[in-house]
Amino acid sequence: MKKTLFILAVVLSLSSHVSYAQKVEDFITFGQVDPLSRIFKESNYFPEFSETLEVAKGECATFQFAVRSALPLKNLQFSVSSFSDGNGAKLDASRVGFIDYVRENRLTPDLSKDAVRPLSNYYPDPIREVQEWSVGRDQAQPMWITLPIPVNAKEGNYKAEVELSGIAAGMPFTFKKDIFVKVYPVVLEKPTLWVSNWFSASDERMKIFNGGEPVKRYSPEYWNMVGELAEKLGECYTNVILVSPLEFVEFKEKAGKYSFDYTQFDKFIEIFKQQGVLDMIEGGHIAARKGNWDSPFELYVPEYDQDGVKKGVQYPINSEKTVNFYQQFLPSLKKHLEKKGLDQLYVQHIADEPIESNYKSYVEIAQFVKKIWPGIRVMEACHTHNLENTVDIWIPQLNFYQSGYKFYTERQKAGDEVWFYTCLAPQGNYANRFLELPLIKTRLVHWLNFRFGATGYLHWGFNQWKGDPYGETTFMNLESGNTLPGGDSWIVYPDKGKLYSSIRMEAMRDGITDYTLLKMLEKKNPELAKELCRQVVFNWALYDIDSDHFRMIRHQILEELSK
Repeated sequence: MKKTLFILAVVLSLSSHVSYAQKVEDFITFGQVDPLSRIFKESNYFPEFSETLEVAKGECATFQFAVRSALPLKNLQFSVSSFSDGNGAKLDASRVGFIDYVRENRLTPDLSKDAVRPLSNYYPDPIREVQEWSVGRDQAQPMWITLPIPVNAKEGNYKAEVELSGIAAGMPFTFKKDIFVKVYPVVLEKPTLWVSNWFSASDERMKIFNGGEPVKRYSPEYWNMVGELAEKLGECYTNVILVSPLEFVEFKEKAGKYSFDYTQFDKFIEIFKQQGVLDMIEGGHIAARKGNWDSPFELYVPEYDQDGVKKGVQYPINSEKTVNFYQQFLPSLKKHLEKKGLDQLYVQHIADEPIESNYKSYVEIAQFVKKIWPGIRVMEACHTHNLENTVDIWIPQLNFYQSGYKFYTERQKAGDEVWFYTCLAPQGNYANRFLELPLIKTRLVHWLNFRFGATGYLHWGFNQWKGDPYGETTFMNLESGNTLPGGDSWIVYPDKGKLYSSIRMEAMRDGITDYTLLKMLEKKNPELAKELCRQVVFNWALYDIDSDHFRMIRHQILEELSK
Protein backbone atom coordinates (compact mmCIF):
# COMPACT_ATOMS: atom_id res chain seq x y z
CA MET A 1 0.00 0.00 0.00
CA LYS A 2 2.84 2.38 0.89
CA LYS A 3 4.54 1.56 -2.45
CA THR A 4 1.34 2.36 -4.36
CA LEU A 5 0.94 5.69 -2.55
CA PHE A 6 4.59 6.54 -3.28
CA ILE A 7 4.18 5.87 -7.02
CA LEU A 8 0.96 7.91 -7.09
CA ALA A 9 2.74 10.80 -5.36
CA VAL A 10 5.58 10.69 -7.91
CA VAL A 11 3.14 10.75 -10.84
CA LEU A 12 1.16 13.63 -9.34
CA SER A 13 4.37 15.51 -8.64
CA LEU A 14 5.62 14.99 -12.18
CA SER A 15 2.24 16.02 -13.60
CA SER A 16 2.34 19.19 -11.48
CA HIS A 17 5.91 19.83 -12.53
CA VAL A 18 4.95 19.52 -16.18
CA SER A 19 1.97 21.80 -15.72
CA TYR A 20 3.77 24.67 -14.04
CA ALA A 21 7.45 24.45 -14.90
CA GLN A 22 7.89 22.87 -18.33
CA LYS A 23 6.06 21.98 -21.48
CA VAL A 24 5.04 18.34 -21.78
CA GLU A 25 7.10 18.18 -25.01
CA ASP A 26 10.24 18.54 -22.89
CA PHE A 27 9.69 15.01 -21.58
CA ILE A 28 9.28 13.49 -25.06
CA THR A 29 11.86 12.63 -27.72
CA PHE A 30 10.56 12.45 -31.28
CA GLY A 31 12.51 12.23 -34.52
CA GLN A 32 13.06 10.66 -37.91
CA VAL A 33 15.26 7.56 -37.89
CA ASP A 34 16.96 5.41 -40.51
CA PRO A 35 14.29 3.18 -42.13
CA LEU A 36 16.85 0.34 -42.26
CA SER A 37 17.29 0.36 -38.47
CA ARG A 38 15.27 -1.51 -35.87
CA ILE A 39 13.88 0.43 -32.92
CA PHE A 40 13.38 -1.82 -29.89
CA LYS A 41 11.06 -1.18 -26.95
CA GLU A 42 14.09 -0.50 -24.76
CA SER A 43 15.92 1.71 -27.30
CA ASN A 44 16.73 5.04 -25.67
CA TYR A 45 18.92 6.54 -28.37
CA PHE A 46 18.08 6.77 -32.06
CA PRO A 47 20.25 9.11 -34.14
CA GLU A 48 18.38 11.76 -36.07
CA PHE A 49 18.03 10.88 -39.75
CA SER A 50 17.30 13.77 -42.09
CA GLU A 51 18.54 12.58 -45.49
CA THR A 52 16.51 13.16 -48.62
CA LEU A 53 15.40 9.73 -49.81
CA GLU A 54 16.19 9.03 -53.46
CA VAL A 55 13.88 6.91 -55.60
CA ALA A 56 12.98 6.04 -59.16
CA LYS A 57 9.47 6.39 -60.56
CA GLY A 58 7.52 3.22 -59.88
CA GLU A 59 9.16 2.27 -56.58
CA CYS A 60 8.42 3.17 -52.95
CA ALA A 61 10.12 5.47 -50.47
CA THR A 62 9.91 4.43 -46.82
CA PHE A 63 10.27 6.64 -43.76
CA GLN A 64 10.60 5.70 -40.10
CA PHE A 65 10.05 7.81 -36.99
CA ALA A 66 10.38 7.03 -33.30
CA VAL A 67 9.06 8.51 -30.07
CA ARG A 68 10.05 7.87 -26.46
CA SER A 69 8.73 9.58 -23.35
CA ALA A 70 9.25 9.73 -19.60
CA LEU A 71 5.46 9.87 -19.41
CA PRO A 72 2.83 7.43 -20.72
CA LEU A 73 1.51 8.57 -24.09
CA LYS A 74 -2.16 8.17 -24.93
CA ASN A 75 -4.32 8.83 -27.98
CA LEU A 76 -1.27 9.00 -30.24
CA GLN A 77 -2.11 10.05 -33.79
CA PHE A 78 0.47 9.96 -36.57
CA SER A 79 -0.12 11.53 -39.99
CA VAL A 80 1.68 12.91 -43.02
CA SER A 81 0.62 15.60 -45.50
CA SER A 82 0.84 15.25 -49.25
CA PHE A 83 4.37 15.52 -50.63
CA SER A 84 4.67 18.64 -52.76
CA ASP A 85 7.37 19.88 -55.13
CA GLY A 86 6.23 23.49 -54.66
CA ASN A 87 5.03 23.72 -58.25
CA GLY A 88 1.73 21.89 -58.01
CA ALA A 89 2.93 18.27 -58.22
CA LYS A 90 1.84 16.10 -55.28
CA LEU A 91 2.43 12.57 -54.02
CA ASP A 92 0.45 10.74 -51.32
CA ALA A 93 1.49 8.01 -48.89
CA SER A 94 -0.23 4.63 -49.18
CA ARG A 95 0.65 3.33 -45.71
CA VAL A 96 0.96 5.20 -42.41
CA GLY A 97 1.05 3.22 -39.21
CA PHE A 98 2.52 2.31 -35.85
CA ILE A 99 5.02 -0.53 -35.80
CA ASP A 100 3.94 -3.21 -33.35
CA TYR A 101 6.18 -5.71 -31.54
CA VAL A 102 6.22 -9.51 -31.63
CA ARG A 103 8.10 -11.96 -29.43
CA GLU A 104 10.95 -14.26 -30.40
CA ASN A 105 11.70 -16.44 -27.41
CA ARG A 106 14.03 -19.01 -29.04
CA LEU A 107 17.35 -18.02 -30.53
CA THR A 108 18.19 -19.22 -34.02
CA PRO A 109 20.61 -22.09 -33.30
CA ASP A 110 23.30 -20.83 -35.69
CA LEU A 111 23.08 -17.13 -34.93
CA SER A 112 24.50 -14.58 -37.37
CA LYS A 113 27.47 -12.58 -36.12
CA ASP A 114 25.55 -9.37 -36.84
CA ALA A 115 22.26 -10.49 -35.27
CA VAL A 116 20.47 -7.79 -33.27
CA ARG A 117 19.11 -9.02 -29.95
CA PRO A 118 16.84 -6.88 -27.74
CA LEU A 119 16.88 -7.63 -24.00
CA SER A 120 13.08 -7.85 -24.04
CA ASN A 121 12.96 -10.51 -26.84
CA TYR A 122 10.39 -8.29 -28.59
CA TYR A 123 11.03 -7.23 -32.19
CA PRO A 124 9.39 -4.46 -34.23
CA ASP A 125 7.69 -5.91 -37.31
CA PRO A 126 3.91 -5.50 -38.05
CA ILE A 127 2.87 -2.12 -39.43
CA ARG A 128 -0.49 -1.45 -37.78
CA GLU A 129 -2.49 0.98 -39.88
CA VAL A 130 -4.67 2.27 -37.03
CA GLN A 131 -5.88 5.73 -36.04
CA GLU A 132 -4.73 5.77 -32.41
CA TRP A 133 -2.02 4.18 -30.30
CA SER A 134 -0.77 4.24 -26.72
CA VAL A 135 2.76 3.81 -25.39
CA GLY A 136 3.99 3.16 -21.86
CA ARG A 137 6.55 5.43 -20.27
CA ASP A 138 10.21 4.79 -21.07
CA GLN A 139 9.28 2.67 -24.09
CA ALA A 140 10.28 3.51 -27.64
CA GLN A 141 7.60 3.45 -30.34
CA PRO A 142 8.47 3.42 -34.06
CA MET A 143 6.15 4.63 -36.84
CA TRP A 144 6.23 3.96 -40.58
CA ILE A 145 5.33 5.72 -43.82
CA THR A 146 5.27 4.12 -47.29
CA LEU A 147 5.21 6.51 -50.24
CA PRO A 148 4.60 4.88 -53.65
CA ILE A 149 5.97 6.89 -56.58
CA PRO A 150 3.71 6.66 -59.66
CA VAL A 151 5.47 5.88 -62.94
CA ASN A 152 4.12 9.15 -64.33
CA ALA A 153 5.26 11.25 -61.35
CA LYS A 154 7.08 14.49 -62.06
CA GLU A 155 10.76 14.20 -61.19
CA GLY A 156 12.22 16.59 -58.65
CA ASN A 157 12.39 17.29 -54.92
CA TYR A 158 9.32 16.92 -52.72
CA LYS A 159 8.59 17.88 -49.13
CA ALA A 160 5.90 16.76 -46.70
CA GLU A 161 5.07 17.48 -43.06
CA VAL A 162 4.75 14.70 -40.50
CA GLU A 163 2.69 15.30 -37.36
CA LEU A 164 2.56 13.33 -34.11
CA SER A 165 0.02 14.37 -31.51
CA GLY A 166 -1.29 12.85 -28.30
CA ILE A 167 -1.83 13.29 -24.60
CA ALA A 168 0.77 13.03 -21.80
CA ALA A 169 0.09 13.77 -18.12
CA GLY A 170 -3.39 14.89 -19.14
CA MET A 171 -2.07 17.54 -21.51
CA PRO A 172 -2.05 17.55 -25.34
CA PHE A 173 1.16 17.82 -27.32
CA THR A 174 2.11 18.05 -30.98
CA PHE A 175 5.34 17.52 -32.90
CA LYS A 176 5.90 18.39 -36.55
CA LYS A 177 8.77 17.43 -38.85
CA ASP A 178 9.54 18.00 -42.51
CA ILE A 179 10.63 15.04 -44.65
CA PHE A 180 12.07 15.00 -48.15
CA VAL A 181 12.21 12.74 -51.19
CA LYS A 182 13.91 13.14 -54.56
CA VAL A 183 12.29 11.51 -57.58
CA TYR A 184 14.77 10.69 -60.32
CA PRO A 185 13.94 10.77 -64.06
CA VAL A 186 14.16 6.97 -64.08
CA VAL A 187 11.13 4.73 -64.59
CA LEU A 188 11.33 1.35 -62.91
CA GLU A 189 10.71 -1.47 -65.38
CA LYS A 190 8.35 -4.30 -64.51
CA PRO A 191 10.37 -6.67 -62.31
CA THR A 192 11.47 -9.79 -64.17
CA LEU A 193 12.45 -11.70 -61.03
CA TRP A 194 10.22 -14.70 -60.38
CA VAL A 195 8.91 -14.43 -56.80
CA SER A 196 6.94 -17.11 -54.97
CA ASN A 197 5.69 -16.67 -51.40
CA TRP A 198 3.89 -19.83 -50.32
CA PHE A 199 0.62 -18.71 -48.75
CA SER A 200 -2.10 -20.79 -47.17
CA ALA A 201 -5.89 -20.55 -47.35
CA SER A 202 -6.42 -23.63 -45.17
CA ASP A 203 -9.20 -23.78 -42.58
CA GLU A 204 -6.64 -23.35 -39.77
CA ARG A 205 -5.02 -20.27 -41.34
CA MET A 206 -8.33 -18.67 -42.29
CA LYS A 207 -9.58 -19.10 -38.73
CA ILE A 208 -6.53 -17.22 -37.41
CA PHE A 209 -6.96 -14.66 -40.20
CA ASN A 210 -10.55 -14.12 -39.01
CA GLY A 211 -9.68 -13.43 -35.38
CA GLY A 212 -10.30 -17.00 -34.20
CA GLU A 213 -13.68 -17.47 -35.84
CA PRO A 214 -14.01 -20.34 -38.37
CA VAL A 215 -14.51 -19.39 -42.02
CA LYS A 216 -16.63 -21.59 -44.26
CA ARG A 217 -14.65 -22.62 -47.32
CA TYR A 218 -15.83 -20.94 -50.54
CA SER A 219 -18.14 -18.56 -48.68
CA PRO A 220 -18.17 -14.84 -49.65
CA GLU A 221 -16.13 -14.17 -46.51
CA TYR A 222 -13.57 -16.78 -47.60
CA TRP A 223 -13.18 -15.27 -51.08
CA ASN A 224 -12.81 -11.76 -49.63
CA MET A 225 -9.95 -13.01 -47.48
CA VAL A 226 -8.32 -14.74 -50.46
CA GLY A 227 -8.56 -11.40 -52.24
CA GLU A 228 -6.81 -9.72 -49.32
CA LEU A 229 -4.03 -12.30 -49.56
CA ALA A 230 -3.72 -11.66 -53.31
CA GLU A 231 -3.44 -7.91 -52.76
CA LYS A 232 -0.70 -8.26 -50.14
CA LEU A 233 1.20 -10.76 -52.29
CA GLY A 234 1.13 -8.21 -55.09
CA GLU A 235 2.55 -5.52 -52.84
CA CYS A 236 5.83 -7.46 -52.54
CA TYR A 237 6.00 -8.33 -56.26
CA THR A 238 4.87 -11.94 -55.87
CA ASN A 239 4.09 -13.19 -59.40
CA VAL A 240 4.14 -16.98 -58.95
CA ILE A 241 0.99 -18.31 -57.28
CA LEU A 242 1.01 -21.68 -55.53
CA VAL A 243 -2.28 -23.51 -56.04
CA SER A 244 -2.96 -27.21 -55.68
CA PRO A 245 -5.33 -28.79 -58.23
CA LEU A 246 -5.72 -31.75 -55.86
CA GLU A 247 -7.09 -29.31 -53.25
CA PHE A 248 -9.33 -27.06 -55.35
CA VAL A 249 -10.62 -29.42 -58.06
CA GLU A 250 -13.60 -31.47 -56.93
CA PHE A 251 -13.64 -35.18 -57.91
CA LYS A 252 -16.26 -37.84 -58.37
CA GLU A 253 -15.45 -41.48 -58.99
CA LYS A 254 -17.75 -44.31 -60.04
CA ALA A 255 -16.51 -47.75 -60.99
CA GLY A 256 -13.03 -46.36 -61.65
CA LYS A 257 -14.29 -43.53 -63.86
CA TYR A 258 -13.51 -39.98 -62.66
CA SER A 259 -15.21 -36.67 -63.35
CA PHE A 260 -13.69 -33.30 -62.47
CA ASP A 261 -15.25 -29.99 -61.42
CA TYR A 262 -12.93 -26.97 -61.85
CA THR A 263 -15.34 -24.32 -60.54
CA GLN A 264 -13.48 -23.45 -57.31
CA PHE A 265 -10.06 -23.91 -58.92
CA ASP A 266 -10.99 -21.37 -61.60
CA LYS A 267 -12.42 -18.89 -59.09
CA PHE A 268 -9.30 -19.13 -56.95
CA ILE A 269 -7.00 -18.46 -59.90
CA GLU A 270 -9.20 -15.64 -61.24
CA ILE A 271 -8.76 -13.64 -58.02
CA PHE A 272 -4.99 -13.59 -58.49
CA LYS A 273 -5.35 -12.88 -62.19
CA GLN A 274 -7.55 -9.86 -61.46
CA GLN A 275 -5.00 -8.65 -58.91
CA GLY A 276 -2.30 -8.74 -61.60
CA VAL A 277 -0.01 -11.22 -59.82
CA LEU A 278 -0.55 -14.30 -61.98
CA ASP A 279 2.53 -14.60 -64.20
CA MET A 280 3.08 -18.26 -63.31
CA ILE A 281 0.87 -20.94 -61.73
CA GLU A 282 2.85 -23.12 -59.34
CA GLY A 283 0.99 -26.43 -59.28
CA GLY A 284 1.02 -27.82 -55.75
CA HIS A 285 2.86 -31.01 -54.82
CA ILE A 286 1.25 -34.29 -55.87
CA ALA A 287 3.56 -36.57 -53.86
CA ALA A 288 5.36 -36.65 -50.51
CA ARG A 289 7.65 -38.81 -48.41
CA LYS A 290 5.94 -41.96 -47.22
CA GLY A 291 7.62 -41.78 -43.81
CA ASN A 292 10.75 -40.12 -42.46
CA TRP A 293 13.10 -37.72 -44.24
CA ASP A 294 15.01 -40.47 -46.07
CA SER A 295 11.97 -42.48 -47.15
CA PRO A 296 10.81 -42.69 -50.81
CA PHE A 297 8.04 -40.56 -52.29
CA GLU A 298 4.52 -41.77 -53.03
CA LEU A 299 1.74 -40.06 -54.98
CA TYR A 300 -1.46 -38.69 -53.50
CA VAL A 301 -4.87 -39.83 -54.73
CA PRO A 302 -7.82 -37.73 -53.45
CA GLU A 303 -10.54 -39.59 -51.58
CA TYR A 304 -13.56 -38.46 -49.57
CA ASP A 305 -14.21 -39.73 -46.05
CA GLN A 306 -17.64 -40.57 -44.65
CA ASP A 307 -18.16 -36.90 -43.71
CA GLY A 308 -17.48 -35.76 -47.26
CA VAL A 309 -14.07 -34.31 -46.41
CA LYS A 310 -11.50 -34.66 -49.18
CA LYS A 311 -8.11 -36.04 -48.20
CA GLY A 312 -5.02 -37.11 -50.06
CA VAL A 313 -4.23 -40.79 -49.59
CA GLN A 314 -0.78 -42.04 -50.62
CA TYR A 315 -0.33 -45.04 -52.89
CA PRO A 316 2.74 -46.58 -54.60
CA ILE A 317 3.35 -45.37 -58.13
CA ASN A 318 2.62 -48.75 -59.68
CA SER A 319 -0.65 -49.30 -57.84
CA GLU A 320 -3.78 -49.65 -59.95
CA LYS A 321 -5.42 -46.83 -57.98
CA THR A 322 -2.58 -44.39 -58.73
CA VAL A 323 -2.22 -45.21 -62.41
CA ASN A 324 -5.97 -45.06 -63.02
CA PHE A 325 -6.39 -41.68 -61.31
CA TYR A 326 -3.46 -39.85 -62.90
CA GLN A 327 -4.10 -41.24 -66.38
CA GLN A 328 -7.48 -39.51 -66.20
CA PHE A 329 -6.65 -36.45 -64.10
CA LEU A 330 -3.52 -35.11 -65.80
CA PRO A 331 -5.02 -35.07 -69.34
CA SER A 332 -8.16 -33.43 -67.92
CA LEU A 333 -6.12 -30.74 -66.14
CA LYS A 334 -4.05 -30.11 -69.28
CA LYS A 335 -7.15 -29.73 -71.43
CA HIS A 336 -8.79 -27.39 -68.91
CA LEU A 337 -5.73 -25.14 -68.66
CA GLU A 338 -5.51 -24.96 -72.46
CA LYS A 339 -9.17 -24.01 -72.64
CA LYS A 340 -8.57 -21.20 -70.13
CA GLY A 341 -5.39 -20.03 -71.86
CA LEU A 342 -3.33 -20.87 -68.79
CA ASP A 343 -1.34 -23.87 -70.00
CA GLN A 344 1.79 -21.81 -70.75
CA LEU A 345 1.73 -20.40 -67.20
CA TYR A 346 1.50 -23.77 -65.48
CA VAL A 347 4.51 -25.47 -63.84
CA GLN A 348 4.14 -28.59 -61.68
CA HIS A 349 5.70 -29.54 -58.36
CA ILE A 350 6.22 -33.25 -57.78
CA ALA A 351 7.44 -33.56 -54.17
CA ASP A 352 9.28 -31.14 -51.90
CA GLU A 353 13.05 -31.27 -51.34
CA PRO A 354 14.24 -34.57 -52.85
CA ILE A 355 17.59 -35.70 -51.40
CA GLU A 356 20.24 -38.29 -52.31
CA SER A 357 18.53 -41.11 -50.42
CA ASN A 358 15.16 -40.79 -52.21
CA TYR A 359 15.83 -39.09 -55.54
CA LYS A 360 15.19 -42.30 -57.50
CA SER A 361 11.56 -42.42 -56.37
CA TYR A 362 11.24 -38.72 -57.27
CA VAL A 363 12.61 -39.27 -60.78
CA GLU A 364 10.30 -42.27 -61.29
CA ILE A 365 7.23 -40.16 -60.42
CA ALA A 366 8.40 -37.22 -62.56
CA GLN A 367 8.93 -39.51 -65.55
CA PHE A 368 5.51 -41.05 -64.95
CA VAL A 369 3.91 -37.58 -65.01
CA LYS A 370 5.82 -36.45 -68.10
CA LYS A 371 4.87 -39.61 -69.96
CA ILE A 372 1.19 -38.84 -69.41
CA TRP A 373 1.64 -35.10 -70.01
CA PRO A 374 4.50 -34.59 -72.51
CA GLY A 375 5.97 -31.11 -72.30
CA ILE A 376 4.80 -30.29 -68.78
CA ARG A 377 7.40 -28.24 -66.92
CA VAL A 378 8.51 -29.31 -63.45
CA MET A 379 9.88 -27.04 -60.71
CA GLU A 380 11.28 -28.13 -57.37
CA ALA A 381 13.06 -27.09 -54.23
CA CYS A 382 15.86 -29.63 -54.34
CA HIS A 383 18.74 -30.96 -52.23
CA THR A 384 20.25 -33.17 -54.91
CA HIS A 385 21.65 -32.79 -58.43
CA ASN A 386 20.42 -36.18 -59.61
CA LEU A 387 17.23 -34.88 -61.21
CA GLU A 388 18.40 -34.03 -64.74
CA ASN A 389 15.88 -34.46 -67.54
CA THR A 390 13.01 -34.24 -65.05
CA VAL A 391 13.34 -30.78 -63.44
CA ASP A 392 13.05 -27.62 -65.56
CA ILE A 393 13.23 -25.02 -62.77
CA TRP A 394 15.83 -25.87 -60.11
CA ILE A 395 15.35 -24.19 -56.73
CA PRO A 396 18.22 -25.09 -54.38
CA GLN A 397 18.44 -23.77 -50.85
CA LEU A 398 20.80 -20.76 -50.84
CA ASN A 399 23.71 -22.61 -49.21
CA PHE A 400 23.26 -25.56 -51.60
CA TYR A 401 23.20 -23.08 -54.47
CA GLN A 402 26.59 -21.91 -53.26
CA SER A 403 28.10 -25.40 -52.92
CA GLY A 404 26.66 -26.53 -56.29
CA TYR A 405 27.14 -23.25 -58.15
CA LYS A 406 29.10 -24.80 -61.01
CA PHE A 407 26.41 -27.45 -61.54
CA TYR A 408 23.60 -24.88 -61.56
CA THR A 409 25.35 -22.56 -64.00
CA GLU A 410 25.73 -25.56 -66.30
CA ARG A 411 22.01 -26.28 -65.99
CA GLN A 412 21.30 -22.66 -67.00
CA LYS A 413 23.55 -23.06 -70.05
CA ALA A 414 21.54 -26.19 -70.94
CA GLY A 415 18.32 -24.16 -70.92
CA ASP A 416 16.99 -24.82 -67.41
CA GLU A 417 16.05 -22.05 -64.99
CA VAL A 418 17.68 -21.69 -61.57
CA TRP A 419 16.15 -19.89 -58.60
CA PHE A 420 17.03 -20.27 -54.91
CA TYR A 421 15.08 -20.39 -51.69
CA THR A 422 15.53 -19.68 -48.01
CA CYS A 423 13.57 -21.05 -45.06
CA LEU A 424 14.73 -21.98 -41.56
CA ALA A 425 18.03 -22.44 -43.38
CA PRO A 426 20.57 -21.30 -44.23
CA GLN A 427 21.37 -19.65 -40.92
CA GLY A 428 24.66 -18.17 -39.76
CA ASN A 429 25.72 -15.11 -41.75
CA TYR A 430 23.53 -15.73 -44.82
CA ALA A 431 20.86 -13.20 -45.79
CA ASN A 432 17.37 -14.35 -44.82
CA ARG A 433 14.05 -13.08 -43.44
CA PHE A 434 14.61 -13.78 -39.73
CA LEU A 435 13.50 -11.20 -37.17
CA GLU A 436 16.90 -10.97 -35.51
CA LEU A 437 18.79 -10.19 -38.73
CA PRO A 438 19.55 -6.56 -39.59
CA LEU A 439 16.71 -5.32 -41.78
CA ILE A 440 19.08 -4.64 -44.65
CA LYS A 441 19.94 -8.36 -44.89
CA THR A 442 16.36 -9.17 -45.86
CA ARG A 443 16.68 -6.57 -48.61
CA LEU A 444 20.01 -8.02 -49.75
CA VAL A 445 18.43 -11.42 -50.47
CA HIS A 446 17.62 -10.07 -53.91
CA TRP A 447 21.03 -8.52 -54.44
CA LEU A 448 22.15 -12.16 -54.19
CA ASN A 449 19.77 -12.93 -57.06
CA PHE A 450 21.62 -10.41 -59.22
CA ARG A 451 25.11 -11.23 -57.97
CA PHE A 452 24.88 -14.94 -58.74
CA GLY A 453 22.40 -15.01 -61.61
CA ALA A 454 19.39 -16.73 -60.00
CA THR A 455 16.24 -15.60 -61.82
CA GLY A 456 13.76 -16.42 -59.07
CA TYR A 457 13.24 -16.61 -55.32
CA LEU A 458 10.94 -18.84 -53.26
CA HIS A 459 9.97 -18.76 -49.60
CA TRP A 460 7.58 -21.14 -47.87
CA GLY A 461 6.32 -18.77 -45.15
CA PHE A 462 4.02 -15.94 -46.23
CA ASN A 463 1.20 -16.54 -43.73
CA GLN A 464 1.90 -19.94 -42.15
CA TRP A 465 0.57 -18.71 -38.80
CA LYS A 466 0.24 -20.81 -35.67
CA GLY A 467 -1.57 -19.70 -32.53
CA ASP A 468 -1.28 -15.95 -31.97
CA PRO A 469 0.94 -14.46 -34.73
CA TYR A 470 1.64 -11.45 -32.48
CA GLY A 471 2.69 -13.71 -29.62
CA GLU A 472 5.46 -16.28 -29.97
CA THR A 473 6.93 -16.30 -33.48
CA THR A 474 9.24 -19.31 -33.13
CA PHE A 475 8.34 -23.00 -33.06
CA MET A 476 10.22 -26.07 -31.93
CA ASN A 477 9.72 -29.41 -33.64
CA LEU A 478 9.76 -31.69 -30.60
CA GLU A 479 10.49 -34.72 -32.76
CA SER A 480 13.48 -33.39 -34.71
CA GLY A 481 14.63 -30.55 -32.46
CA ASN A 482 14.51 -28.08 -35.36
CA THR A 483 13.62 -24.50 -34.49
CA LEU A 484 11.61 -22.42 -36.94
CA PRO A 485 13.19 -18.99 -36.32
CA GLY A 486 11.11 -15.90 -35.71
CA GLY A 487 10.19 -14.40 -39.06
CA ASP A 488 10.51 -17.67 -40.98
CA SER A 489 6.85 -18.73 -40.90
CA TRP A 490 5.16 -15.46 -41.82
CA ILE A 491 5.88 -11.97 -43.12
CA VAL A 492 2.33 -10.53 -42.85
CA TYR A 493 -0.01 -10.24 -39.86
CA PRO A 494 -3.78 -10.80 -39.63
CA ASP A 495 -6.44 -8.61 -38.05
CA LYS A 496 -9.97 -9.99 -38.52
CA GLY A 497 -9.95 -10.26 -42.29
CA LYS A 498 -7.35 -7.53 -42.88
CA LEU A 499 -3.65 -8.09 -43.45
CA TYR A 500 -0.90 -5.83 -42.18
CA SER A 501 2.43 -5.51 -43.90
CA SER A 502 5.69 -5.79 -41.94
CA ILE A 503 8.93 -3.88 -42.08
CA ARG A 504 10.51 -7.13 -43.35
CA MET A 505 8.01 -7.35 -46.20
CA GLU A 506 8.77 -3.74 -47.10
CA ALA A 507 12.49 -4.60 -47.12
CA MET A 508 11.82 -7.60 -49.36
CA ARG A 509 9.82 -5.46 -51.79
CA ASP A 510 12.56 -2.83 -51.90
CA GLY A 511 15.17 -5.53 -52.49
CA ILE A 512 13.26 -6.66 -55.59
CA THR A 513 13.19 -3.01 -56.71
CA ASP A 514 16.97 -2.87 -56.26
CA TYR A 515 17.34 -6.06 -58.32
CA THR A 516 15.29 -4.48 -61.09
CA LEU A 517 17.37 -1.29 -61.07
CA LEU A 518 20.55 -3.38 -61.25
CA LYS A 519 19.12 -5.30 -64.24
CA MET A 520 18.31 -1.98 -65.91
CA LEU A 521 21.85 -0.75 -65.29
CA GLU A 522 23.21 -4.07 -66.58
CA LYS A 523 21.68 -3.33 -69.99
CA LYS A 524 23.42 0.03 -70.06
CA ASN A 525 26.71 -0.71 -68.32
CA PRO A 526 27.08 -4.38 -67.32
CA GLU A 527 30.49 -4.02 -65.72
CA LEU A 528 29.38 -1.11 -63.53
CA ALA A 529 26.23 -2.96 -62.43
CA LYS A 530 28.32 -5.98 -61.51
CA GLU A 531 30.88 -3.89 -59.60
CA LEU A 532 28.30 -1.85 -57.67
CA CYS A 533 26.55 -5.04 -56.60
CA ARG A 534 29.89 -6.57 -55.59
CA GLN A 535 30.58 -3.58 -53.33
CA VAL A 536 27.50 -4.54 -51.29
CA VAL A 537 27.48 -8.35 -51.66
CA PHE A 538 31.08 -9.51 -51.48
CA ASN A 539 30.23 -13.18 -51.33
CA TRP A 540 27.46 -15.61 -50.45
CA ALA A 541 27.45 -14.76 -46.75
CA LEU A 542 29.59 -11.61 -46.58
CA TYR A 543 27.91 -8.24 -47.12
CA ASP A 544 28.43 -4.58 -46.31
CA ILE A 545 25.37 -3.83 -44.18
CA ASP A 546 26.22 -0.18 -43.47
CA SER A 547 23.10 1.72 -44.50
CA ASP A 548 24.96 4.91 -45.46
CA HIS A 549 27.20 2.96 -47.84
CA PHE A 550 24.15 1.13 -49.19
CA ARG A 551 22.39 4.42 -50.01
CA MET A 552 25.57 5.72 -51.63
CA ILE A 553 25.58 2.69 -53.98
CA ARG A 554 21.90 3.24 -54.80
CA HIS A 555 22.68 6.90 -55.49
CA GLN A 556 25.29 5.83 -58.06
CA ILE A 557 22.81 3.46 -59.71
CA LEU A 558 20.13 6.16 -60.01
CA GLU A 559 22.62 8.77 -61.22
CA GLU A 560 23.95 6.43 -63.91
CA LEU A 561 20.44 5.47 -65.05
CA SER A 562 19.54 9.18 -65.25
CA LYS A 563 22.24 9.95 -67.80
